[in-house]
Amino acid sequence: MSRILPPDVSEAHFDAALEKFRSVLGAEHVISTPEELEAFHDPYPTTSEPEFLPGAVVFPSTAEEVQKLVEIANEYRVPLSPTATGKNLGYGGAAPRLSGAVVVQTARRMNKIIEVNEKYAYALIEPGVTYFDLYNHIQEKGYNLWVDVPDLGWGSVVGNALDRGVGYTPYGDHWSWQTGLEVVLPDGDLLRTGMGAMSNAKTWQLFGYGFGPYPDGLFTQSNFGIVTKMGIALMPAPPATETFLITFDKEEDLEQIVDIMLPLRIGMAPLQSVPVVRNIILDAAAQTKRSRWLPDGGPLTPEIINQMKQELNLGYWNMYGSVYGSPPQIELFLGMIKDAFTAIPGARFFTTKDRAEDTPGSHILHDRHKINQGIPSIDEQQILEWVPNGAHIGFSPISEPDGAEAMKQFEMVRDRSYEYGPDYAAQFAVGLREMHHICLFLYNSAEAADRERTIALGRKLVAEGAEHGYGEYRTHLQLMDQVMETFDFNDNALLRFHERIKDALDPNSIMAPGKSGIWGARYRDAGHQLPR
Repeated sequence: MSRILPPDVSEAHFDAALEKFRSVLGAEHVISTPEELEAFHDPYPTTSEPEFLPGAVVFPSTAEEVQKLVEIANEYRVPLSPTATGKNLGYGGAAPRLSGAVVVQTARRMNKIIEVNEKYAYALIEPGVTYFDLYNHIQEKGYNLWVDVPDLGWGSVVGNALDRGVGYTPYGDHWSWQTGLEVVLPDGDLLRTGMGAMSNAKTWQLFGYGFGPYPDGLFTQSNFGIVTKMGIALMPAPPATETFLITFDKEEDLEQIVDIMLPLRIGMAPLQSVPVVRNIILDAAAQTKRSRWLPDGGPLTPEIINQMKQELNLGYWNMYGSVYGSPPQIELFLGMIKDAFTAIPGARFFTTKDRAEDTPGSHILHDRHKINQGIPSIDEQQILEWVPNGAHIGFSPISEPDGAEAMKQFEMVRDRSYEYGPDYAAQFAVGLREMHHICLFLYNSAEAADRERTIALGRKLVAEGAEHGYGEYRTHLQLMDQVMETFDFNDNALLRFHERIKDALDPNSIMAPGKSGIWGARYRDAGHQLPR
């Protein structure tokens, strides 16, 4: 493969920048050979031609080193692409939106747990701290605290919050629980937000707003800076926990499920955790391979889906959630939940005590029991074994928690999946006033036709979803420009606002060009033939 450079940076300027990067970090912390860079490609390619390729990767160890990298990048107009662990799989991983950009990988050497405060239940951490790291630290210290975890615990706590990821305890909206940032801005300046803007602050992680405008949200899913520290609130561990599974036999049960759920969820009792409603294909993929059901390939017919339901002792929809508190409170809440949902004909209610982990179809219930207690897991990666050379991209529209709307969105995505080829494997994660419809399109990444069909499906659904008023909350690199364009109120006023901020903070357009569809003036106006 020939060398990859940014579209308007000469080889001489790029090499000069790399040499200065080496002088700051040490030569061993700057990599640029094709073999070394392969780990920073999109692990799940979506096209036949290579895209989103880094020109180099650097590994800083301090905020001061990040500042120096940014200053050098401005001097030579070399674009940067910050990432933490790069585990944002299905959305591009560690790959840059603009090929040739230098990936600033903060996780390898910026991985300190600076503080965990048990009394006030918070942590101050660097971007390389994973959910496993923070959980293990809390266990070693014996703190009576939980960290809310997503489905896979190998990623960065900071990175997940910045991409507005979700978990499943009452602290499941990760960004809402961040408690202050330290950020290197595109000109190399160092900013602390909230009360951290006071050099001797005692309450940085206790009051995130500080004084004046609240800028923290500008650094989520954006290209306005590199976060080098973040505070995160932790959940005091409750006295006890129990996790339940409710199975529903029919596709059309979804409407009743959602309508029953809303009043039980919006008051945060008895549905205290973030409940998930997963379809049988996602649950089957999390514990079996597709070849078990279709050794010779072919579509998942209603007969095959019924076979899955019977052999795994699950429904078409399977709802998982947890309740917390004293044993009497748990018993009360479980009874309320069971009575409400078993009003749906054919619904069945189980807890972890009813179904041993080694019985068919029960592994997910016990995995959710761990996750819903803040215990990191990577068991869910089994879904990548569903097809050979397994990969996925996500389509994740937001909808109101209304039964008719849930059915409408489900039928739209399901029917398009059948049309384009990937199986419909999905879940609804239900917040207080919205639902994340997280659809995983699993495909064989070694087959060009599979890659092309899958990204075509993604493009079709972004457009069709927008027609019905459904916006995505995060997306793959390939779809960022299209998704941003769907936020079209008042001639795309939101994008125009972002562009004004981008041009003011980053006049050289060196910080993650194209991230979330935001291009600085240098790339937006110069006529470069960029993948848009």
